Amino acid sequence: MSNEYKPDTLGVRAGGLRSDFQEHSEALALTTSFVYKSAAEAARKFANEEPGNIYSRFTNPTVKMFQDRLAALEGAEACVATATGMAAVATLALGLLKSGDHIIAARGVFGTVVPLFDQILARLGIATTWVPLTDIDGWKRAVRRETRLLFIETPSNPACEVADIAALADIAHGAAAVLAVDNCMCSPALQRPIEFGADLVVHSATKYLDGQGRVLAGAIAGRADLVTGPLFNFVRTAGPAISPFNAWICLKGMETLRLRMNAQSANALELARWLEAQPAVERVNYPGLDSHPRHALAMRQQSAGGAVLSFVVKGGREAAWRVIDATKLVSITANFGDVKTTICHPATTTHGRIPPAERDASGIVEGLVRLGVGLEDPSDVRADLERGLEG
Repeated sequence: MSNEYKPDTLGVRAGGLRSDFQEHSEALALTTSFVYKSAAEAARKFANEEPGNIYSRFTNPTVKMFQDRLAALEGAEACVATATGMAAVATLALGLLKSGDHIIAARGVFGTVVPLFDQILARLGIATTWVPLTDIDGWKRAVRRETRLLFIETPSNPACEVADIAALADIAHGAAAVLAVDNCMCSPALQRPIEFGADLVVHSATKYLDGQGRVLAGAIAGRADLVTGPLFNFVRTAGPAISPFNAWICLKGMETLRLRMNAQSANALELARWLEAQPAVERVNYPGLDSHPRHALAMRQQSAGGAVLSFVVKGGREAAWRVIDATKLVSITANFGDVKTTICHPATTTHGRIPPAERDASGIVEGLVRLGVGLEDPSDVRADLERGLEG
């Protein structure tokens, strides 16, 4: 579908395929494999001499629709889907890198990325240097002759720091490296990193692309030479593939993505402003607030502040847990991106595997609470939080 259409239209229409049945709603192709008319046709398809579906691990019409729709929304040349967001990060690293290569990654990325890079990739001879997300000079100093990948998440989870994507893209390209941006916190409804120079965009589609906490899914979108080459080949060979059902759920979820993200962002901004005025709150991290140190940059890169915020409660872990445990409406769970508001304590859940000193350096202190804002009336969520903040 032509990218001349606006994002709202692409979210509903891009990537659609119809079978001979001419179904209006996108079809769910629940099949492991596909039938050929002859042995010669099978041979041609396996040899990539003829397009078509072969095996659902790496070719499936429902998965293709999901990939094409996400690519259209991100302004990407191509997209490959994976089983989870972490499968996407693993595919990114293992599909592009070899022993002796070097990664520069931002401190404060999703917690599970740290052991993946520092333990599993290090065991394979791939080194990682961790740099504060906003320290441009630090990124420049970290570049080596072996640097092949710069990896960031912006806004970061859960500290909500904001990277200068264009500046980091310049550093990456000056080193003949690739800049990959985890766009999970914003989704393409609010931010399109490729427009600022990113080569690849990584997603945990589990979050906003689904939008209702139903399935696990991941994806990488970006340059065709990277996506349809080494990344697709890794998924085809190693098998961290998305299921057709999960792809279909995310495909349908994207139809309402911009509506949800705009509404949830508005709710998050209202709650962030309220939290800033609470005596028990030391600090609120939210890019949509004027008080955010990189608010102006965030609003150049994003169309809204997003639906995730975090705040530091005075009194450390005990006070943070008290706020969490006092909630009756909000769900205590480590996921976000749901239409239901969620709350968690990152230092002991999502980022609990990171050493304490590294957590503190990334702003993930013991008093930090993360809120994934949903579609409930903000006044009800406010009353739920108020109970613990006044306790």
